[in-house]
Amino acid sequence: MADKILEVKNLSVKFEDTVVLENINFSLEKGDNLSIIGPNGSGKTVLLRALLSMVNHDGAIEWAHGIRLGYVPQKIDADRHLPITIQNLLSAKGKVLKLLKSDMHIAIKSARLTEKMLSTPIGHLSGGQFQRALIAFALLGKPDILLLDEPTASIDAPGEEQVYELIHKLQDAHGITVILVSHDLSFVYRYATKVLCLNKTSVCFGSPELALNTEVLEKLYGGPRKYYHHLHEQGS
Repeated sequence: MADKILEVKNLSVKFEDTVVLENINFSLEKGDNLSIIGPNGSGKTVLLRALLSMVNHDGAIEWAHGIRLGYVPQKIDADRHLPITIQNLLSAKGKVLKLLKSDMHIAIKSARLTEKMLSTPIGHLSGGQFQRALIAFALLGKPDILLLDEPTASIDAPGEEQVYELIHKLQDAHGITVILVSHDLSFVYRYATKVLCLNKTSVCFGSPELALNTEVLEKLYGGPRKYYHHLHEQGS
């Protein structure tokens, strides 16, 4: 029987008088790949922040004992004139966590960072390179779960494919459970074991093949939307 790694019960988030999330329920097992989809403003990023205890919430978020989390934000604007390299950032976190050089090397190798990337000021990296650097940063400390907030939002199509493939290979190599906010439904069908359709409340939850269909997506996005099923385009 699979090991449950997370259970969310009746999760709600409210900022002053504005309800952002209401009565969210789902659970994950070790090794799951959860894609969170939904329109802009549906609460996807807020859900990640609640899971990371970065915002106040009602309801319960129950992680398995001893779980280590890694977080990759959607975007960080880096000053092109800032003389800080990825190597500087990784070394600083490594010192805080008292990591061995071998641990640092594993994270760098896993994220496919080259020596040139490591020594380049962060403001001069391409979007794809910087996202890989953020993934390496999140991997330090050997997390059991990686939470990623639209990691390809500012990347072109070839770079987007490379980042998604990297995440998939990391999961296979290290057995990491993935929670990923995605706008790419083809990625959902290729890699996700579960999908959470979110629009302030849960519209669907389950395996993509069973949970997603034209009617669900129209309810979620308020109109027709293309979706992919086993890499074959459907809908309109």
